[in-house]
Amino acid sequence: MKLKALFVVGTLALAALGLTLTSAQSATQNQTIAQIVASNPNFSTLLTAVKAAGLVDTLSGMGPFTVFAPTNEAFAKIPKADLDKLLADKEALTKVLTYHVVAGRIPSSQVVNLKEAKTVQGQSVTIMVKDGKVMLNGNSTVTAVDVMASNGVIHVIDTVLLPK
Repeated sequence: MKLKALFVVGTLALAALGLTLTSAQSATQNQTIAQIVASNPNFSTLLTAVKAAGLVDTLSGMGPFTVFAPTNEAFAKIPKADLDKLLADKEALTKVLTYHVVAGRIPSSQVVNLKEAKTVQGQSVTIMVKDGKVMLNGNSTVTAVDVMASNGVIHVIDTVLLPK
């Protein structure tokens, strides 16, 4: 009887967790990529960069877009002086940020089958699966996938991608 009760409680807990995750996912589906970035404190540096480059309206637009979104920790890997210089150079910053965006909505189920993806910046990022993890350009790991937005999808990455 105790085992059955424990099973029921565990099942209910998993169901509640599933509903919570589904509700959170549903909430983001009604927001644009720009709104999701603005509402997540892990993307505050990305938000600063998007604003400095004047790309808020673009990431609020119709899309669809796939954004490989670097976290604050990803930006922290760039030396502060270099990051400050990049944030002050709108042209260079725009090239870096648009190198993180692919036209179209590409969920993780499709990303894992790609070898590369052409970015809106014009160059391609290489994609490979290594040890069960998706890697971009051999040095950036996708850490979270399929954050669905009204105008696309976000995949979170741990290293800022730099075009050649």
